Amino acid sequence: MGERFLGHHCEWNLGSPGGWDYQRMAQELGRLSWERIKRLSGIDIKLDFDHHLLNPVPTFARMLLRAHKQRFGSQEAFIVLLAEEETLDKVGENIHFVDYLNHLPGVTAALTSPQRLESKGDTVTLEGRRITAIFLDFNNNVIVKLKKKHNLDPLISAIRQGIAVNPRGIEPVGAKGIFEVVTGEHKSLMSRTTVSRTPWTRQFYPRSTIGPSGDRILDLVEWVRDHWEKIILKPVHGYSGKGIIIGYQYNNPDKSLQQALDSGGYIVQLLTPLELWAEEFPWIDRKENRVFIKRWQTDFRCFITDAGLIGFVARFGGVPTNVGSGGGAKGVAILRSRIGVKEAIDRINKAVINLGYRAVAEIQEEIEKKAIELGFVYLLGPIMTTLRPRIITPRHLSQLQYYSKNLWEDAIKLSRLWREGKLTKFAEISEEEEEIARLAPWDGGPALICTDGLYSFGGHLINND
Repeated sequence: MGERFLGHHCEWNLGSPGGWDYQRMAQELGRLSWERIKRLSGIDIKLDFDHHLLNPVPTFARMLLRAHKQRFGSQEAFIVLLAEEETLDKVGENIHFVDYLNHLPGVTAALTSPQRLESKGDTVTLEGRRITAIFLDFNNNVIVKLKKKHNLDPLISAIRQGIAVNPRGIEPVGAKGIFEVVTGEHKSLMSRTTVSRTPWTRQFYPRSTIGPSGDRILDLVEWVRDHWEKIILKPVHGYSGKGIIIGYQYNNPDKSLQQALDSGGYIVQLLTPLELWAEEFPWIDRKENRVFIKRWQTDFRCFITDAGLIGFVARFGGVPTNVGSGGGAKGVAILRSRIGVKEAIDRINKAVINLGYRAVAEIQEEIEKKAIELGFVYLLGPIMTTLRPRIITPRHLSQLQYYSKNLWEDAIKLSRLWREGKLTKFAEISEEEEEIARLAPWDGGPALICTDGLYSFGGHLINND
């Protein structure tokens, strides 16, 4: 029944992971779509959209309140979410989350930019009020950039005091080059699940190394050229899918290889087979007035805190799937019927197709109207979503919780190794970024990290065995 999920994580975000509120909205849209499909088609499949792990917002808020309580006890919480000035009125996720916090008893919250903070001695304030916890919606490199234009002494003070969540000291462990040591030099220190979920990764430059099958590679650049259709090159400090080079998409390997070498700071990974993390979804074509089955690539972000796994973001699109690259987000549902995931997907897809264009177009219009009401938009504009959710099972949930617990513990180990200077060459950052990171060493206190996975839960397009 496809009860064991397959695939690898493709990267970690330990600096400023987002998407928590987008998934809350995606759940609302997914539930609405499923209610309409079920009523019109009569399909007899039970899907659960309401499990607490399907909405990360409340548990994310509780993590921030734990951080507040550690330093300020029973005092009233004043939580500030910091974002770059130009995004303050554009990123709905941040706006919605601050509004959510402001509706919690004993909590006040605000959204602002770092240059608006003030300090008096060790007290960090906003508009005269003492801040008790800060979450940054940007990484250390942005702090370095902003320090050149603004006085960020209050923010630096907050980081040093441990008021900032996430601690800046965890971020270097999220560097993509760290994957090389997880399955290599420090493999014995890592959990089995973290090692098995980490794809073969190497820093990309002329060198010899050990290949994915344990064989010796004498010239990594030549090896990548020879395996061009099966590799992906990524900037070590890239985000939103920018700068990624997917071998099979580029007809001129030499030009792409030289581009990566000239830019520097790239890693190479084996490309996880596209069919493994692809699923088929009903899709509507308004130009041709038809409903059809469309293949999308999917990914699955796990949010993890000191309390364990707290939720997900389910994305879809091309390669990459990042919303910043034009991808979308969709709801997640837990399958409660005693059938396999693949069977459930096939039956739902067929039921939607059989509704016909007019009925599906009405559902789609209702979803799009609701999405606008919710503010389901990103910097590029409206976010795509699907007519059916990503489907997982209760057993998958248990596996994801175990995997997340192990990854959290391994992140603590890696953070300590970085502070000891044992990971420096795999997490190359500027002196200014390192200075900020060392202000706030991390040993597992309240924080939010995430892992982005190219997973199958049984609905992929190749044989499940």
